[in-house]
Amino acid sequence: MGKWYSFLLAAVITAGVLAGCGAQEEMSNTSQEEVKEVTVQVELSKKNGEEVLADEQFTVEEGTTLMELMEENFEVEQTDGFINSIEGVAGNQEEKMAWMYTVNGEEATVGANEYEVKEGDDILFDYHSWE
Repeated sequence: MGKWYSFLLAAVITAGVLAGCGAQEEMSNTSQEEVKEVTVQVELSKKNGEEVLADEQFTVEEGTTLMELMEENFEVEQTDGFINSIEGVAGNQEEKMAWMYTVNGEEATVGANEYEVKEGDDILFDYHSWE
């Protein structure tokens, strides 16, 4: 009976190990399939496009916020999700100058930390007067 017990125990352990490996492989494949990417265009300019500072295309994971994209690719200072400075160009209260952004030609209604970029977005940050 000792041989049968050892054989049965070995079979159960082997089945458990194989099942665990299969589940791990399935989870790994699922994770790889779920990671989707989006490509967006980002332009930085001053005075309603008079001076273009950057015009670049980025590919990021789906679900990336605009703030994450900006902080990963540019020198950015922000407060509460709103960008105050990009590449050393900071807002100026006295001159009423600030960074404003549009997505696909529409003015933003949320801070950059709340906006998740989408495939094909054309994002423009322009430093100009808010008046």
